[in-house]
Amino acid sequence: MRKGGIMKKKAIPIVTFMIVCVFYSIVSATPSTTYWTPATTDIQPFGVLHIGVDNYFTVNRKTNDGASAFGTDSGLTVGVLPFEKLQMEIGIDYIEPTDHPISFNAKIGTPESALFTGSPALNLGIFNVGTEKGVTDQNILYGVIGKTFPVVGGLYGALYIGNGKVLVNKYGNKANTGFMAGVSTPILRGKTSEGEEYNKLVFAADYASGGNAIGGGGFGLYYYFTKDISLLTGPVWFNSEAINGKWKWTIQLDINLPSVPQWFKK
Repeated sequence: MRKGGIMKKKAIPIVTFMIVCVFYSIVSATPSTTYWTPATTDIQPFGVLHIGVDNYFTVNRKTNDGASAFGTDSGLTVGVLPFEKLQMEIGIDYIEPTDHPISFNAKIGTPESALFTGSPALNLGIFNVGTEKGVTDQNILYGVIGKTFPVVGGLYGALYIGNGKVLVNKYGNKANTGFMAGVSTPILRGKTSEGEEYNKLVFAADYASGGNAIGGGGFGLYYYFTKDISLLTGPVWFNSEAINGKWKWTIQLDINLPSVPQWFKK
């Protein structure tokens, strides 16, 4: 769950170049996520660099009992549009051990109340755009709608469609469409030394349909050491054990660095 003029004139050509690189490089990666899926309308603010390290490992299993951990995902995501009502992030991930470790993702959208007072947030994104044609180029496009409610927190729904030649079920048949859903509920609030409030403890859960590589879900807790540093942990299960193996436990470290434009100010 990742959270958003001298610099503006210089930023626009850089932004354009980065967008072109993302969408025209035939290059699996994670954008801002709720837990296991990108079923969230969170987008990195302009210039804020997000560092994430995600681990998925088995618990109390022998090597001959479906024990196969995923590669560690070390990723960078940054917000690239300097607008209040239209936001965008792009990301690059390095996943090891895998045969094709480098991958990209992108998402663009409007925050809540951007279209009209009380309007939901709307996002359009792409992820799992892999570097190996016919192997990792799942090229999953998705659209998300989200709204924050009192007590419950954020509720999100999404539809997705991917490359039917790669996003398949355990029989090798096309399984490239489905839906995603997520929820993030604040449990405990905290304050910075300056008195700024933020969510200290958050419950998160999500699910993706489909008997493919992304089908599955999980639930767990985010603990925020500060408003910019958090640790997520909990179980993840999968719709197809033949593809992803048995359920796993995840630990995810997320760090937001100060806005990049601030680095250039005296």
